[in-house]
Amino acid sequence: MIRYTLRCRDGHEFEGWFRSSDGFDALRLAGQVACTHCGSTAVEKAPMAPAVPSDRANRGTSDRAAPERPPTMAQRVEQSLAELRRQVEANSDYVGMRFVQEARAMHEGRLPERAIHGEARVEDARKLIEDGVPVAPLPFRRREGMN
Repeated sequence: MIRYTLRCRDGHEFEGWFRSSDGFDALRLAGQVACTHCGSTAVEKAPMAPAVPSDRANRGTSDRAAPERPPTMAQRVEQSLAELRRQVEANSDYVGMRFVQEARAMHEGRLPERAIHGEARVEDARKLIEDGVPVAPLPFRRREGMN
């Protein structure tokens, strides 16, 4: 996984994790990378310095207990995703494969608006976005059916 600092055209900075540089490029071109602040899909990689871990803090401590280390970036991301999942599941209805139909019906005023999450094929989700339906991909899959 690669972590990028991203910036939208309005100057908002946020982080994103991607399988590869090509993966980021493909998702960005498909309009699947959106600013976490304003929702803009005009997003680019921001300049960033590499994070190089240092063991200076632990030098000369072999005779003492090792100091407690802060959580790693991966652990913080995992904790954040778990909290996001908890919030989504607590505050929205799971509609499964009916997601596209329900989101479109709410957007068109045929159903009352409510928070939903569910499953959608990439091309169907892309069509919703192109049609101005406010949707965003979630960075996790539903718990049921997962190993």
